[in-house]
Amino acid sequence: MNGIREIFAGMPWWVKWVAVPLLALFVFGGVITSILGALISFAFKLLLFVGLVGGLIFLVKKLGGGRSKSSSTEW
Repeated sequence: MNGIREIFAGMPWWVKWVAVPLLALFVFGGVITSILGALISFAFKLLLFVGLVGGLIFLVKKLGGGRSKSSSTEW
């Protein structure tokens, strides 16, 4: 690890803070975008699932609200 620090110590600031990150994005950009896309897709599907379950619970309570408690324990 000290070898890498020594190499970067002699470099100009723009190499450390501009060129190296741009090269990393160029090389690993496809991996980064696919991981971010999968995370965003998972979050969207999770929110959709939560919304649909919430809507189902709301509909069941609204439509089945007139029933007595004894009929809901028949399960």
